[in-house]
Amino acid sequence: MQKGVNTIGRWVQSKTEAFQNYDALLKENETLKDQLEQSQKQVAQYQQNSYELERLQALYELDLQYSDYKKTAARVISKDTGGWFQVFYVDKGTDDGVVEGCNVMYGNGLCGIVTEAGKDYAKVRAIIDDTSNVNGMILPSEAICNVEGSVSNYENGYLIAENIDKDAEVGVGDQVVTSYVSSKYLSGINIGYVTKIEEDSNNLTKTAYITPACDFSKIQEVLIVLQTKKTVSE
Repeated sequence: MQKGVNTIGRWVQSKTEAFQNYDALLKENETLKDQLEQSQKQVAQYQQNSYELERLQALYELDLQYSDYKKTAARVISKDTGGWFQVFYVDKGTDDGVVEGCNVMYGNGLCGIVTEAGKDYAKVRAIIDDTSNVNGMILPSEAICNVEGSVSNYENGYLIAENIDKDAEVGVGDQVVTSYVSSKYLSGINIGYVTKIEEDSNNLTKTAYITPACDFSKIQEVLIVLQTKKTVSE
C-alpha cells in the first residue's frame, strides 16, 4: 500500500513539475516574442532612418551643385490624385521666403515651380504636368528648345524638347538645362538628357526625347530656390 502511495505521489509531483516547467516555457516564449517584436521595430526604424539619410544626402549633394542659389529644404505633405507627383504641396511658405515663381529641385535637377504660396505651405507644379512648358537649352551646342510637360509621355519614360533648330549640333547624351531666356526658370538647372532625336516634317526644326533628371513617382523632400527669375516689366 505504502509503495503504491509513494508511486502516486511521485507521479503527482512529476506532473506538477511538468506543469510548472510548461508555465515557465510559456512565460519565456512570451518574453522571446516581446524581444523579437522589439528587435523587428528597431530594425524597421533603422531601415527608415537609413533611407531618410540616403535621401537627405542626395539632397545635400544637389544643394552643393547649385551653391550659387540660396535654397530651403521642404517636405512634401500632400499631392493631387494620380500616380505621379505632377502637382503637390510642401511644408514651407511665405514665412520661409517661398513665393510664387520659386524654382523647385529634386533628384538631379529641376522638379517644377511654385504656383501658389501660403504662410506655411506652397503648391508645386512639376515639369511633367500637362500645363508645364520650360524654355531649355541643349549643351554643349546651346540650342534653344521648349520642353513640354506631358504625363502620358513621362509614363513612357521621356519628355519632348521641341523647336530645335535643324542645323543645331545635338546628339544623344547631351544635357538639357533651363535657358537664360526663360521668363520663369533660373538658368543652368539640369532638366535631363537627350536619348533620341527626330527631324520634323517642316524641315526647319527637330525634336529631342529627354530622360528627366527626376523620378516623379516618389518625392518626399525638395529644395526650393529662394529667388525668382527677374523679368522686364512692360
